[in-house]
Amino acid sequence: ASCADEIFADPASIVGSIGVISAGFGLQDFIARYGIERRVYTAGKSKSMLDPFRQEKQEDVERLTSILGDVHDVFIQHIKTARGGKIAQDIDVFTGEVWLAERAKELGLIDEIGHLVPTLKDRFGEKVKLRVIEQKRSFSQRFGLSISDSVVGTLEERIALSRFGL
Repeated sequence: ASCADEIFADPASIVGSIGVISAGFGLQDFIARYGIERRVYTAGKSKSMLDPFRQEKQEDVERLTSILGDVHDVFIQHIKTARGGKIAQDIDVFTGEVWLAERAKELGLIDEIGHLVPTLKDRFGEKVKLRVIEQKRSFSQRFGLSISDSVVGTLEERIALSRFGL
């Protein structure tokens, strides 16, 4: 949205979240407890950085934190450039926090508050037609079969995990 000429949001829209996150798991104790031997072959000393099945290394955490900081800096610069000086200067909006549309407008993150269809009609007249482009759905999704596929998949997963007491 930050590349748009104007940004509109519904009153209840959650706006912001200008931050960078990386999440993972530490599963090394889990695989050890169940006698699972993991085999990984790499070329390059950092190729398996922060592997969730190995003990975390401080140098890997520092490297990832540095990368996240760099990505965040690029993201911030992009927003500042795209919003053309509209961003409020008295508050840091680049912390990952979120706001509803009214406050987001005060902070310069959006230009106006309004729902899509009425806003388009106000701007382009009552005859404006909105064409929604959706992702193509598979044959089974079109006939509601994907719900049963999802239920079966979830049951299979729970049965498999229950073997390990999870």
